Amino acid sequence: RSGYESASKCFGPADVEVDVAGKSFLVTEANSGGTVHMVCRNKERAEEAKGEIMTETGNQSIFLHILDIFNPKEIWNFAEKFKNEHKLNVLINNAGCMVNQREFTEDGLEKNFATNTLGTYILTTALLPLLEKEADPRVITVSSGGMLVQKLNISDLQSVNGTFDGTTVYAQNKRQQVVLTEQWAKAHRNIHFSVMHPGWADATAVRSSMPDFYQKMKNTLRTEAQGADTVVWLAVSSEATKLPSGLFFQDRQPVATHLPLARTYSPPEDEEKLMQVLEEFSQKFKSTSSG
Repeated sequence: RSGYESASKCFGPADVEVDVAGKSFLVTEANSGGTVHMVCRNKERAEEAKGEIMTETGNQSIFLHILDIFNPKEIWNFAEKFKNEHKLNVLINNAGCMVNQREFTEDGLEKNFATNTLGTYILTTALLPLLEKEADPRVITVSSGGMLVQKLNISDLQSVNGTFDGTTVYAQNKRQQVVLTEQWAKAHRNIHFSVMHPGWADATAVRSSMPDFYQKMKNTLRTEAQGADTVVWLAVSSEATKLPSGLFFQDRQPVATHLPLARTYSPPEDEEKLMQVLEEFSQKFKSTSSG
């Protein structure tokens, strides 16, 4: 929290005082202005959050979509339907999980990988044609500073080898998201891509996935609003798109994706291989979903 409070002294308040009327935003795992599409897994919690947003903002243009981001067939089906019915200016990949035991989906995918990496890849890839139709399209992915201790490992994307550690797997997935963002930025020049670290916030995911950490740090964690600040800034501010596409942000500033001397850099061929493997995975489930 102290890091945010220090950084926020330099924030331009007007940056997020933006008229977003007519723009469409899609936010995954949005349980907790313009048209907002909430893509959530838990219908009850999602309905509650939708009601709170509508009451607090007065915005009635809130649409709710129930979707498991770890189910690739569902993502493809959702995206195809969404493209036929809606416009989209900004995609916010916020959904994520940290499963601390090795668990697999009904499709045989390790759950962290399925949600954090493959789910993010499929949803973004599927919606790129819709985004490209609009002016000033943006994609923001919520990553984590934990990725700084991980080097991209394409040899075991589903963490089937060795001892399973949920925290390490999560950090590896978050490194993968940074690579995805950098690769998308190179390939799609007319869309502004960014990835960000929200800081450690007092959020439900932290409480449930890291209970020991939460108990030790709960009095110093950021509020949820402080954690979301940079996401909002990246989604609506004109200042954000003055910076190059593909950068990693914290507290409205681009920051390094590698620590000094950490040896976490990957050769370009590994990063290209990640994209190739994810594309092969995604197409497999696309063909299944379409019969």
